[in-house]
Amino acid sequence: MAHEVTGLEALSEAARHGGAPVARLASSSATSLATYAISETSPTAEAAREFGGRLARTHAYSPTGTRVFGEEPPTFPARFGHLGHMGNALLTMVPPGSPARSFGEFYAEDRLLPYVQPALDNGSLSTDDADTIERLAQRLRDGAFDAPQPALVHTDAAILHGDLWSGNLLWATADSIVDGGGDVNGSPSYPGTGERRTTSATGPIGVVIDPACHGGHAESDLAQLGVFGASHVSDIYEGYNEVSPLADGWKERIGLHQLHILIIHAALFGGSYGAQTIRTATPYL
Repeated sequence: MAHEVTGLEALSEAARHGGAPVARLASSSATSLATYAISETSPTAEAAREFGGRLARTHAYSPTGTRVFGEEPPTFPARFGHLGHMGNALLTMVPPGSPARSFGEFYAEDRLLPYVQPALDNGSLSTDDADTIERLAQRLRDGAFDAPQPALVHTDAAILHGDLWSGNLLWATADSIVDGGGDVNGSPSYPGTGERRTTSATGPIGVVIDPACHGGHAESDLAQLGVFGASHVSDIYEGYNEVSPLADGWKERIGLHQLHILIIHAALFGGSYGAQTIRTATPYL
């Protein structure tokens, strides 16, 4: 619960500086949280492009000017031992100021390998499959897939939503209470006050919920949108690229960045997710 609360806080701060709108936290305790209700509507291509551009600004937001791969939200309590959650799966994180690592080192050690044994235990991965993931992990450690962050990101790691599948992106009506979305100098369409909008804007607005926030590669959030088919995903990519151009080869790396969410599904739910993980991993060997 602490990870989701502190993730909402971090993403809301980014949203108030031009980033993607976030569900507004209404209350929280040690065992529960509540956000203001969001009235949903159907997305449009224009709204998707707008969301893509604002997600680019979220990824680039860094008030300290530094962020390392795996970095936890700034207010994450130390008593939890730098372990967050992505659904029911544990998510290894590191505190701010930790030694820098490459993307490949981080992704192999903290986002793929911890989930191999649970997937072996439930039968969704075989020992040969586990070897496939280990071989890919070595390529990652060797830097085969290290790529620049998008143009606006000037820190090692971007601030990620971290679990940005289609169900965690809602398309809200204009009168929904959300945090942020306004430019630093204010925007009539996205005032960023957390109050109901009073402008003539009619929405829809792309709003994120249920984060597993951490420092990572911006391409990971974008890739996760395609795992279960977010609406207008190509328009989201277009809007993102217009604001913060992605590095060459980003489309070819989409599958690589989807592996984290896939192998977590294999570890948690078993079944065909193991085979899907291996099919996605194999082209990168």
